[in-house]
Amino acid sequence: MNDRTCIVTRQARAADELIRFVAGPDGSVVPDLKRKLPGRGCWVGAERPLVEKAAAKNLFSRALKTAVEVPPDLAERVEKLYVSHALGALGLARKAGAVALGAAKVEASVRSGKAVGVLHAVEASEDGIRKIASARRSLAHAGGQNVPAFRLFSEAEMSLAFGATNVIHAAMLGQGPGEAALKRIRALAKYKGFEPDFAVSGAAGAAEDME
Repeated sequence: MNDRTCIVTRQARAADELIRFVAGPDGSVVPDLKRKLPGRGCWVGAERPLVEKAAAKNLFSRALKTAVEVPPDLAERVEKLYVSHALGALGLARKAGAVALGAAKVEASVRSGKAVGVLHAVEASEDGIRKIASARRSLAHAGGQNVPAFRLFSEAEMSLAFGATNVIHAAMLGQGPGEAALKRIRALAKYKGFEPDFAVSGAAGAAEDME
């Protein structure tokens, strides 16, 4: 898709870096993350502060060229959509065999170079995280890729997404569905304000987990 202009910053950005909004049948602003809803759309940078600013100033009416109602919790609704899409993508990756679950399997997938991203539940112990971080450092020092780690979901959310119980650690593997899930995870992290490149630094040997 061609570059679009954010109605908050007035800067042109790639469509993947923006959120499309349309006017719903009830006259309210509706986020269109998949960019498929009919009608005139407007674009906001895919970061929560920009959505909050667009809502606070009601920039949508002018951009959509019609009076629209902005839900007071619009930014929260968008975040929930990002979470839903990310968890759904993780479930599809699990069904496709593009996921490793459990600390031992996650660590092994990282050391083998199969993992493209790691997830830790918010309840994860520091000891479990430390062992996997060590594997990520080792891979980077050996010239492998920097595997990003994210701490965005609860154990309950991860367990439900993967159709398993007590899921604390998981890895997305370098297959189509695994890469697709990682893309959704990165989008959610960016929206929430976490830099998507916080991973193992091969030069400094430092592990940065997004929390």
